Amino acid sequence: MSYQQQLERIKNDKGFIAALDQSGGSTPKALRMYGVEESEYSNDDEMFAKVHEMRTRIMTCDTFDSGRVLGAILFEDTMDREVNGKPTANYLWEDKNIVPFLKVDKGLADELGGVQVMKPMPNLDALLDKAKNFPIFGTKMRSVIHTATQEGIEKVVQQQFDVAKQILSKGFMPIVEPEVNIESKEKAQCEILMKEEILRNLDRLDDDQQVMLKLTLPEEAGFFSDLIDHPKVLKVVALSGGYSRDESCERLSQNPGMIASFSRAFTEGLSKSQTDEEFSATIDASIDKIYNASKV
Repeated sequence: MSYQQQLERIKNDKGFIAALDQSGGSTPKALRMYGVEESEYSNDDEMFAKVHEMRTRIMTCDTFDSGRVLGAILFEDTMDREVNGKPTANYLWEDKNIVPFLKVDKGLADELGGVQVMKPMPNLDALLDKAKNFPIFGTKMRSVIHTATQEGIEKVVQQQFDVAKQILSKGFMPIVEPEVNIESKEKAQCEILMKEEILRNLDRLDDDQQVMLKLTLPEEAGFFSDLIDHPKVLKVVALSGGYSRDESCERLSQNPGMIASFSRAFTEGLSKSQTDEEFSATIDASIDKIYNASKV
């Protein structure tokens, strides 16, 4: 029952998706930005405990509300932990009416042919089976495109959709994320080639299948409108990709129909040293700005 309710919420309600899914490689930077130095933890367990404290502070904040936040993407370690005495995903869905997603990729392979595909995921089925113990609605997985090479971009998008079909077969909604590097000198050309490949792969899905897309904010305003309107796309969400919150929201507001799924741009300005009132005000301002850019 909850899957159908979550589907309707993502499809019809206004808001954005908070990406709280920094994993092993990106966690130290996220903690540094929050004011936690690497000297404050000595191993991965302590590091993940620190970042869970940060995420818990965000999720339990009154201003992190379902009126503006539709969903949240979690790292596996976060799914395995608790917030206010409940598994994190249960807390989000049952207490906050915020739809939980799970990051499932194992990181990026080395760059080859201008792209980075995802590392192999031999334990994906087991992870998805574990996720069934929680009210997880969908998944997220990331690849990166650096240069406009037809063969490389084909490889990235094909891998994304192959894994998406595996995820669909387990009853989850996949977020397909072929990120285009915002520093790429060929960013616009990358987006043209990527969109062609995405459209090709969407047309190969079964009639009853849908995916979500998580894409870099495009160089040309409205460039993804045909993906937003595609019957096999539930929702197109935008990653911030290194843009500041201001620039991310400015670009997002030029792309009607896309909603935010920001990570760094979402948590920008939050600090461990803030009082609860300061923290709440900072996150409220962030949520408000991103929400308003998402509802265009």
